[in-house]
Amino acid sequence: MAATAAASAAAALTYRHDGHHSVFPAFSVHPPEPSRLFLLKALFPKPYPFLCHNYPIAVAASSRRCMLPLTPHAASVDPSHAFLSADEDKPRDECGVVGIIGDLDAAQLCSLALHALQHRGQEGAGIVSSDGSSLHSVTGLGLVSEVFSDPGTLAPLVGEASIGHVRYSTAGAASSLANVQPFVAGYRFGKLAVAHNGNLVNYRNLRSALESKGSIFNSSSDTEVILHLIATSSSRPLLARIVEACEALEGAYSLVFLTANKLFAVRDPHGFRPLVMGRRRPTGAIVFASETCALDLINAEFVREVNPGEVVVVDSRDMSITSLCLMPSKSRKACVFEHVYFALPNSVVFGHPVHSSRYSFGAALARESPAPSADIVIPVPDSGFFAALGFAEASGLPFRQGLIRSHYVGRTFIEPDKEGRNLAVKLKLAPVRGILEGKSVVVVDDSIVRGTTSSKIVQLIKAAGGAREVHMRIASPPIVGSCYYGVDTPSSEELISNRMDVEGVRQEIGCESLAFLSLESLRGVFADEAHMFCDACFTRDYPVPPRNQEVEQLVEF
Repeated sequence: MAATAAASAAAALTYRHDGHHSVFPAFSVHPPEPSRLFLLKALFPKPYPFLCHNYPIAVAASSRRCMLPLTPHAASVDPSHAFLSADEDKPRDECGVVGIIGDLDAAQLCSLALHALQHRGQEGAGIVSSDGSSLHSVTGLGLVSEVFSDPGTLAPLVGEASIGHVRYSTAGAASSLANVQPFVAGYRFGKLAVAHNGNLVNYRNLRSALESKGSIFNSSSDTEVILHLIATSSSRPLLARIVEACEALEGAYSLVFLTANKLFAVRDPHGFRPLVMGRRRPTGAIVFASETCALDLINAEFVREVNPGEVVVVDSRDMSITSLCLMPSKSRKACVFEHVYFALPNSVVFGHPVHSSRYSFGAALARESPAPSADIVIPVPDSGFFAALGFAEASGLPFRQGLIRSHYVGRTFIEPDKEGRNLAVKLKLAPVRGILEGKSVVVVDDSIVRGTTSSKIVQLIKAAGGAREVHMRIASPPIVGSCYYGVDTPSSEELISNRMDVEGVRQEIGCESLAFLSLESLRGVFADEAHMFCDACFTRDYPVPPRNQEVEQLVEF
């Protein structure tokens, strides 16, 4: 019977994603079965101070209670290869998510919030809205301003709730509309939309297991696996299905789900990727977003983070907020690269202001690796700005803007060959000769990945800028390991610091001196919370082991 039910659910899962407006009928969820009733009623007043505990506890906005735990579910599968891309010489965060409920302008606000998160993904964008009875979807390739350039594009996105997504492409999917989220799927009880930031290391094994049972996939995105797990679950209600699906996942996920009348926000037990909760004034609308900068843009006050391993549910019918923990707590491992590079400096991520962290990285770097012969300090814009400011003030050297970045270079003009990459640097960065000429310059950047861009910057500063010396200072440790938790990084063989020691890298990029921030100093910025950050890209110490991944060290330090 169970196999029949699973096969029926798999067959019932439908999926539509054509890049045009889609309308889906309303659906309802049957009352919970006795074995799936939740443990505790909790309707939290602002500021919703619910905290996850060290045991599984389910909390629902229901007057019925039962002392039965959620049935544990574990996937007997191994992690598989993450999709990685090698288009640019920077790690790339692959996604940003937004969820809004309780505002008549939900879709418009969602589009604005996605603008604030544009740095997290520039290949595609989409919004799904709910009017209380139907789901409406618009997705497209390109920037948010391109997908929603026509004011009429938002017109079909009616309703008081919406979720949105921006993404970078994964391998082989740069121009695939089928991979642009949010995804909307139908299963035997109705329709569900999802947007995902992160990466599932056991995606391939989960997908293979689902396909062997009859599931049909429409994209190459790991996010679609989550929808199939929900559809094939025999649990009720939908909340229990989501919990059961997430218990099968390994890796990083910050998720927002939307149904006809509910918004769900979910974060993985390690808390790899950020997800925050806010409240708009005066409407009282609840907002979820990958960064606080998205809250700021739409006048939403920060309430708190979604805790690692937590599910938060908002019901549009009464705006009640409920919460539960997915599973027993695991050690928190927030991505430290959010502070090094990904997040905007005006965001507060994992409880720390990003601009302050970057300033501290630069100041620590100046103390560790001064450049006594230098005349000025300049940043590689934009992410190197605050680290360079910290370095300059800690070292007593003048801070100057010696490189000007163009924000108007279209990506379509840049080809992925060597000549194209050389041109890309010149198009994006212009040296200010009046500042650089004849000077010994400290150049502060956030990181070095392959080293190709760094070498071009050194050449540019010397040849076009007329600098006498270039001293590179990198406000993070050497990147020696690929990321498998939602960051698009090259393979370990392509990481220059995994192939060469510091002197080898210096010679490769052509500067007079090179220094990286030490791992100890990076951790020192976060003091007693340092152990709560994932720094596997610097250490190869993976919190969720990429067992099927090739983690190869090519040089001894």
